[in-house]
Amino acid sequence: MDTNTKLDLLEKKVDAIYVSVEKTRSYFKWTMIITLALFILPIIGLIFAIPSFLSNYAGNIQSISQ
Repeated sequence: MDTNTKLDLLEKKVDAIYVSVEKTRSYFKWTMIITLALFILPIIGLIFAIPSFLSNYAGNIQSISQ
């Protein structure tokens, strides 16, 4: 094999590795986005749900004590 053939072969391999790495990066990115969404959205929901729950709970306790 001459040097040009080896360089062409090496370039094809590097291009294949680049494509594979970009796919892996994309998978990691979407996994991170989905993980954050599934973690952050419930926390935001709890920020609104807990005060409402406590208000209802306190109202029920007051109505029982009267």
